[in-house]
Amino acid sequence: MDEKRPTVLIVDDDEGIRDTLEAVLRKDYAVLKAADGRTALQLVNEHEVQIVLLDLLLPDLNGLEVLREIKDRFSDIEVIMITAVKEVGAAVQAMKLGAYHYITKSFDYDEILALVGKVVQRQQDTRELLYLRSEIEQRAETEFITGRTKKMQEIYDLAQKVARLPATILILGESGTGKQLLARFIHKQSSLADRPFVTVDLAAVPETLVESALFGHEKGAFTGAYRQHIGKFELADGGTLFLDEIGNLRSELQARLLRAIQEGEVERVGGNKTIRVDVRLISATHVDLAEAVQKGIFREDLYYRLNVIPIKLPPLRERIADLPQLVEFFLQRYNRRFKKNVRQIGQSALEMLSSYDWPGNIRELENLIERLVALSEGDMILKEHIPLEYGLGGLSHPDSNDGLLKRAVDDLEQRLILKTLEKVKWNRTAAARMLGISFPALKYKMKRMKLDRSLQQEE
Repeated sequence: MDEKRPTVLIVDDDEGIRDTLEAVLRKDYAVLKAADGRTALQLVNEHEVQIVLLDLLLPDLNGLEVLREIKDRFSDIEVIMITAVKEVGAAVQAMKLGAYHYITKSFDYDEILALVGKVVQRQQDTRELLYLRSEIEQRAETEFITGRTKKMQEIYDLAQKVARLPATILILGESGTGKQLLARFIHKQSSLADRPFVTVDLAAVPETLVESALFGHEKGAFTGAYRQHIGKFELADGGTLFLDEIGNLRSELQARLLRAIQEGEVERVGGNKTIRVDVRLISATHVDLAEAVQKGIFREDLYYRLNVIPIKLPPLRERIADLPQLVEFFLQRYNRRFKKNVRQIGQSALEMLSSYDWPGNIRELENLIERLVALSEGDMILKEHIPLEYGLGGLSHPDSNDGLLKRAVDDLEQRLILKTLEKVKWNRTAAARMLGISFPALKYKMKRMKLDRSLQQEE
């Protein structure tokens, strides 16, 4: 049976009807047949069925009973009721129980093909909607900024090369280095670009819900499971599944993930039906998985399945040469978002950011630029607009902390003088009075700090 085609189950005690419907449908669909209700229920338990053509009168169970049982267990299966004589009461009851449509055995072949095709399209639309909702929840961003550094150029070239391969990829790097953006870039460069890209941040999902998030669950599988839930593996079928922070996956779920990767099969929580999935897997983590394997907290066999092609992203502090390009990119993004016109960042401000250690990496830089653009009242970001902590880059460098307190005091003093001068429109006499120092002292400080209005205008 072709697992890639939608599966239709024909349930009718008339062998001629079963064979006729199979002949009509088998060109476009995988077909299963059952002569009674119990066999039908067994087949939907064992196979991934999308549509059931169900006779109302069966030798063992009433067709409405079979309909109720199917919809209660598998709400995503669509059922089309078929009967010899159309009865209004039965039709109304069938629709209340969740039947998609109700037709008589006087149907013609084109009618059946059109109806089944409409059902398949509806199911695909529903799955696409679930996928889009999933992406909105993940706050999808699509741009991957390469930069000028040799290391990032090598990563860019490697990503383009492996994108064309179906191999599993493991992206390594500190939090905030852009692992998800790289995964999206690889997906967009692959032959799956027009297929789903589904993400799961395993660090953000509550531990008790990770299994359901990955594999889905059936109605009633656990307390609070009021309806069937489609898991991320199913949503990503035919596309790419990105598992972020894979190092957070608890040990009992690692075996299930390994089986899903090796066999291409998943089972929803509370279900016993095997569902075939075909996904390209990309995972990411900031954890040293090799060390986790040695400590016995990560499965060795799973590690080797994930680590087929490793790509390690450097932290921002190791690619500071890319900072101007990243700043420019985020300026453009948040200008659009906030309808601002911040053209650039001053050279001294850029030098200040270049000396910072960026423990939060690109994500921290983006957050800072977002804040600066949002609060900006002009068309340029200057050094005094940047929070003080970003001027204390030496704090993160134990070998360069000579005179740290003096630099911090000088920086604060310079900001205070600048703000005062701007407030009084660069009237130095008024500024000295406000600062509580003599005019010669202010002139000396401005000269030492190279604070001159022409320099400020050049920025």
